Amino acid sequence: MRFAELDGAKVAVWGYGREGRSVLAALRRRYPSLPLTLYCQPDEAAVALARGDSALRVSAAPPDADALATNTVVVKSPGISAYKPEILAARERGTRFTSGTALWFAENPDARVAGITGTKGKSTTTALLAHLARALGVRTALAGNIGLPLLELDGQHADLWTIELSSFQTGEAGPLELGAVVSLGEEHLDWHGSVERYVTDKLKLADVSRTLLVDAETPALMQRTARHPHRVTFGDTGGWHVAAGAIVRGGQRVFEVAALPLKGTHNAHNACAALAALEWLGLDAQGAAPALATFKPLPHRLTALGRHAGIDWVDDSISTTPDAALAALESLPGRKVTLILGGHDRGLDWTHFATVVHAQPPQALVVQGAAGPRIAATLHAVGGGYRLAETNDLEAAVARAKALTPPDGVVLLSPGAPSFDQFRNYVERGRTFARLAGLEGDATGEITGLGIA
Repeated sequence: MRFAELDGAKVAVWGYGREGRSVLAALRRRYPSLPLTLYCQPDEAAVALARGDSALRVSAAPPDADALATNTVVVKSPGISAYKPEILAARERGTRFTSGTALWFAENPDARVAGITGTKGKSTTTALLAHLARALGVRTALAGNIGLPLLELDGQHADLWTIELSSFQTGEAGPLELGAVVSLGEEHLDWHGSVERYVTDKLKLADVSRTLLVDAETPALMQRTARHPHRVTFGDTGGWHVAAGAIVRGGQRVFEVAALPLKGTHNAHNACAALAALEWLGLDAQGAAPALATFKPLPHRLTALGRHAGIDWVDDSISTTPDAALAALESLPGRKVTLILGGHDRGLDWTHFATVVHAQPPQALVVQGAAGPRIAATLHAVGGGYRLAETNDLEAAVARAKALTPPDGVVLLSPGAPSFDQFRNYVERGRTFARLAGLEGDATGEITGLGIA
């Protein structure tokens, strides 16, 4: 759907986060007086009304099927599940649903786009790809789910668009010169409704990708994408992979992992994905590889906040799956780690996590938040050689972690769950963790490099 199709239509915007605001701004640039309806949260209504937009009707009540069906088109924010009963009912009555992502792609069919998705690692890989392309002098956009809605770059030009896509957005994107799926697990079951639907939605990226890049070390991903006409891989010995402490292309050592300003083998693997993507885009990946040394890690992703009270504090608030929490633990070998887990409960299975930490225990685990009791029950059922504490919220968890951690130990926030039970987003959670640790500062800052450069 293009913007031109909205001219004269009865249009609603659902959601007034950053994505919703970018949609409204793009609509008003094209149609200054088009009557619009905005569905938003009660605390957002006053902000929306302060726009002084006389043609904007603001509703602070969640729309039901009848309300949605009064509109020709609803532009919804990505966090609103496409499988909500009221959306399905309104579709049956003829209402069309689209998004800011879909509108941008429809307006830019000739853009050279690399779209990156994955259960974990997609933000870092997308940012690495943009950083490497810029190191080669390519005018590159970094946008999408990473923190900059595409419509905020409406009308601007880039020679390469590196776009992070969540599982909420993969069905709205395309065409892509290159699509990359850097990992595949389970997440967002509250949005998708089941693991199978999550995987299916995530892999919609394959349908719109001229070339599809996937992780050769993920058997399920390899199996599900085997029929793609131009599937390529990373992580296998014939291409970009990690071996003997280096990032290797085939049999050639290209970059030493020790020089990578990112913690964990999984991040070296993400760098391989970015280099492979660059190569399949026809750019000089080996020539760009030295620029890995100057990459600035994204905040709230294994960010070392510093030392306070004899303890090192690490913020991995972005972690929203059990596998991400395991990867964070693996990045701190030999350290006495107290891991803080828990947050919004999406019903993910913690059995594999419990089995791994039973075999390779940290010195302590502290669970908190809405998911805490269920995580603790799984950990108790499997058992393990670590101390386990249960708390209600992040503040109590930090205090307990501090008491449990020995001098020279590490308190690691890698919750394996979203933040929505206590915070607006993972950024607020990470900043709160830093404040509770007594280590606020630049390490809790914003993502650098967003936009076009």
